[in-house]
Amino acid sequence: MKSSRFLLRGFRRPREIACLALGNLERQVLEQIWQQGEASVRDIYRQFDERVAYTTLMTTLDRLFKKKLLHRRKDGRAFLYAASVSQADFDQGIKEDVIDGLLGHGADAVEPVLACIVDTVSERDRELLDELDRLIKEKRRELKQRDQ
Repeated sequence: MKSSRFLLRGFRRPREIACLALGNLERQVLEQIWQQGEASVRDIYRQFDERVAYTTLMTTLDRLFKKKLLHRRKDGRAFLYAASVSQADFDQGIKEDVIDGLLGHGADAVEPVLACIVDTVSERDRELLDELDRLIKEKRRELKQRDQ
């Protein structure tokens, strides 16, 4: 059974959440920093082929710094910016926030969400259902060992 693709009010995909939380330009600048490792405003300005104002990029980098997604160090009269979090950790954090938002509404709300996940996984690929079962068993063993 193919489900329709619609967006419930308040529910977004993880990438959409990141863009809303950061803004499109902030996300693009952050991706440039992840690619380069460390960059100045001028470096980012060149990467955008000078299509975005230098001062706009300077403000964007400063906002990312204030949001603690970048750290910076002084290099002469300029700042060099580097990511405070890896792209993988950033994406994982977004996914965890989405799951926490779904499951964080009390015990009564959890069962329908989990049932929906199982239904969706099994409709798409039955092998994924086996993988989900394996992961659950592995997590149970891990928790038992921790409790002993």
